[in-house]
Amino acid sequence: MLDLKIGFIGGGNMAASIIGGLIASGVPAENIWASDPSTESLSKLTKLGAIHAGKDNNAVINTVDVVVMAVKPQVMKTVANDIAAAAQKAKPLVISIAAGITSDSLNNWLGGKIAIVRCMPNTPALLQCGATALYANTSVSSIQRQQAEHILSAVGINLWVESEAQLDAVTALSGSGPAYFFLLMEAMQASGEAMGLSPEQSQKLTLQTALGAARMAVESDVDAAELRRRVTSPNGTTERAIGIFEQGGLRELVDRALTGAKIRSEELAQELDS
Repeated sequence: MLDLKIGFIGGGNMAASIIGGLIASGVPAENIWASDPSTESLSKLTKLGAIHAGKDNNAVINTVDVVVMAVKPQVMKTVANDIAAAAQKAKPLVISIAAGITSDSLNNWLGGKIAIVRCMPNTPALLQCGATALYANTSVSSIQRQQAEHILSAVGINLWVESEAQLDAVTALSGSGPAYFFLLMEAMQASGEAMGLSPEQSQKLTLQTALGAARMAVESDVDAAELRRRVTSPNGTTERAIGIFEQGGLRELVDRALTGAKIRSEELAQELDS
């Protein structure tokens, strides 16, 4: 995998995160190519390592084994049409991180019969702590699956879904998920202040509690429900708070919110593919 030539079309934050993660994992910088119309974006990318950076998308396609499409969904069709001829000649594995663009649409814009892995990373990928789901179309080989896993593992964990429709559920759960936790942290911090803590005290305690709880859940050999039971003493303060959450319909509210996000993801896909 260290000899794999990897290209990026689009040099924004997510591309920079993946490139930085790849270099940190041992991928030689000289095996990475990137293109972007912004000189400033290219300058930021070259600070990560001695990668090949320029403004010619077709030059990237003609050189690499795998190309990561890291452009905004709204311009994906235009960019894909512009590189279609080169893609048909080079036949690289194409990894798309653009939300809402189906693999069928991207395949058609690229001229057809292109191996495409569509994935949904979330924003913690910017810290190499992301969660990414991947879907492969029928043109993707087993080796190309391994290549996609290798690239996305540079920014966190990844897993495969069997149907592309499941990416809408992934969007609702992990794609939008960080914002749900931020909202809870906001509410906890505000409550701490209302009970007499200073803003700084409330913020520090809230953030460290969130970090500690996440680490316990990740590193434990039991699920979140069991961890919750273990820290909820009978007739204690935690039991009182959990009871109020349950009486307020927290579980039902979370389900409604995630279902709404999934439906909106489906709607956006229809809008972008039209």
